[in-house]
Amino acid sequence: MVAERYWPEVGAAPSRLANMAEGLKRQGCEVDVLTSLPNYPQGRIFDGYRGCMKKHEVRNGVDVFRYWIFATVSRHAVARALNMFSFAVMIWLFAFKWSRIRKYDFVIIQTPQLVVAASAMRLFKGLYGKRCILNVSDIWPLTAVDMGAITKESRSYRFMEKLEMYLYWKADGVFGQSEEILNHVAVKSEKGHVKGDKRLDPDSEEVLGSDVWKEDKRLFLYRNLQTYNVGEHKAKNETLRMVFSGMLGVAQDVAGIVKNIPWKEMGVEFHIFGGGKQLEEIQVWIAANPGCNVFAHGFVPKEEIAARLREMDASIVPLATRIRGAFPSKVFDILPQGLPILFCGGGEGAKFVALRQVGYTSTPSDYQALRANIERLRDMPAEDFQAMSARCIEVSCEELDFEKQMKEAYKWLEDRSHK
Repeated sequence: MVAERYWPEVGAAPSRLANMAEGLKRQGCEVDVLTSLPNYPQGRIFDGYRGCMKKHEVRNGVDVFRYWIFATVSRHAVARALNMFSFAVMIWLFAFKWSRIRKYDFVIIQTPQLVVAASAMRLFKGLYGKRCILNVSDIWPLTAVDMGAITKESRSYRFMEKLEMYLYWKADGVFGQSEEILNHVAVKSEKGHVKGDKRLDPDSEEVLGSDVWKEDKRLFLYRNLQTYNVGEHKAKNETLRMVFSGMLGVAQDVAGIVKNIPWKEMGVEFHIFGGGKQLEEIQVWIAANPGCNVFAHGFVPKEEIAARLREMDASIVPLATRIRGAFPSKVFDILPQGLPILFCGGGEGAKFVALRQVGYTSTPSDYQALRANIERLRDMPAEDFQAMSARCIEVSCEELDFEKQMKEAYKWLEDRSHK
């Protein structure tokens, strides 16, 4: 597996990739991980790794090979370019381990980052002729457009789109974190974006909301499921406790929720687990508004987060804007604990919550609608709340079983190995 982010870094990507590597190991695979020296989210190489150009370690039976990266969290274009290209170049040092590489049946390549993924594709497929599977968690560069970072007319977009097309055409298979991602890949993989006699826009809502991906056997829906034990449905606390758990970035804009919902006036608590760019802003606001019923707890170890979540009543899962292809992995952390979800966003995540009746939805940054949904949960009769909590558990058992998904993924890989 090739991925820029991996344990002990925090966030959805490192957690997902560690789970995948260790899950494949439990299925009987021998697994190597090629990754960077850990540095995220601080943008500084972690203690114990500083001063190294490379490091080999074994964790839970998985061999992890780490290489130097220009660590930064700066948004400056030069710093970001150095960050991406440094690791894209450094992974070629792994090419000298030909005795290991020649034994690989598959190389799973994480994307984004596109530059690193394209470099890995050239190394393992171009140089060694190995079967390569893309693990697509966001459909860059479209995600960057939706977040307002670039425009479709920019040189950056055109450059990244060429890398994206190269990866789709070269891949022997694709893991996608959402059906929207797989629909996008299925159509964009068709030269000229044509299916049959019809020309399709791979970024359109028509395509993203379809099921065209099911026609392509190269594609596999691999959700970012966790290995938590499923809890039991729960009773509501006397004071409703809402929670957010995850990275505090601009894509979530938890700071906006903190400032625009009158938590104290509503008699509701809001607990925040995690860190990131907005943590300091939130802490400053809390200090300036004592007794506001908002509590920022910082990072909580992965081993403890399930127990902390069970102390809560419901979770807010926000997106600051509609990001096509995005399905926040927080949904898969929250539901096994029996917590209903207030989903702020659109697309596949909102449909998932609404259709399965495991919470309520609102559009991004619609604080009035979010407040109404919080009050709806606060005023919900105890028996109705417990019934919704029970549905969360039921959905987790039926649809979000990590080991079941891993067995299906392993079988899919076995089938690909014979093609």
